[in-house]
Amino acid sequence: MQHKRTLNLSSVRSWAYWLQNASPEVIAKSGFDLIVMDYSRDGDDETAYTREEIAEIKRAGVIPIAYISIGEAEDYRFYWNESWKTEPPDWLGPENPEWPGDYAVKYWNDGWKRIVLEYLDRIIAQGFRGVYLDKVDEYWFWAENGYDENWTVGQMIEFILQIANYARSKAGEDFIVIPQNGEWLLNYDNGSLVKAVSGWASEDVFYDGLKPSPWTDEKVPLLDRVVKAGKVVLVVDYVDDGTRSGEDLARILDFIEKARERGYVPYAALEDRELDELNVIPGVQPPR
Repeated sequence: MQHKRTLNLSSVRSWAYWLQNASPEVIAKSGFDLIVMDYSRDGDDETAYTREEIAEIKRAGVIPIAYISIGEAEDYRFYWNESWKTEPPDWLGPENPEWPGDYAVKYWNDGWKRIVLEYLDRIIAQGFRGVYLDKVDEYWFWAENGYDENWTVGQMIEFILQIANYARSKAGEDFIVIPQNGEWLLNYDNGSLVKAVSGWASEDVFYDGLKPSPWTDEKVPLLDRVVKAGKVVLVVDYVDDGTRSGEDLARILDFIEKARERGYVPYAALEDRELDELNVIPGVQPPR
């Protein structure tokens, strides 16, 4: 019989990241402390998880956190209107060439903010314990396309604070808010951002795929600030080639050791970045 753990963010020692067709039953039995998952099996309303399915995860002592992109619009979401491809609203920007179907948004625009707050309402109604905010680094895109970076940064910080305040006004003060990437925002923070978030998440901290990450020296001092503030830091590196051979296992263990040395909570993901399965590595992840 699995030991039931308390749902406390400060006690999280393991986490997993499963976006495509995640199984609440598998998650509940997995032994991970926290799961980042989509609000639905394949991203649309028809396959949204029920409140009971999320409750099953919580009963097992796993903290369910819902993924939501706040810097890009996705053309398979409930809010998408096909007419936008020919007549886009004023907040919709160009398509991301690396991720077809994802579009930059002017996240400071009230039209987009209303969509995100409606999305939050759905996530809260499902019973998720928090949100995992992707594309908070979209301020870079707009800074490279004619906008002042100080302004785009300020608007993103303001948006994150608005999301935190709104969600907690609906779901309680312990509702979890964790941005992913864009930790450079902390260089502009007057203290309000790190105070408002529950933690931070970051990809490619020690490894960029199977090679050492070129961003380690930039990311680590910023993530260390979050740890120093008493908040959780989740790191995901796509280090596992699936062979679990000597070289693969050594790389996985090196990533996990480097993360834990700094007080981060690591998740070793498969190198394909699909996040379409739970990457359990016997004896290693989750730690026993």
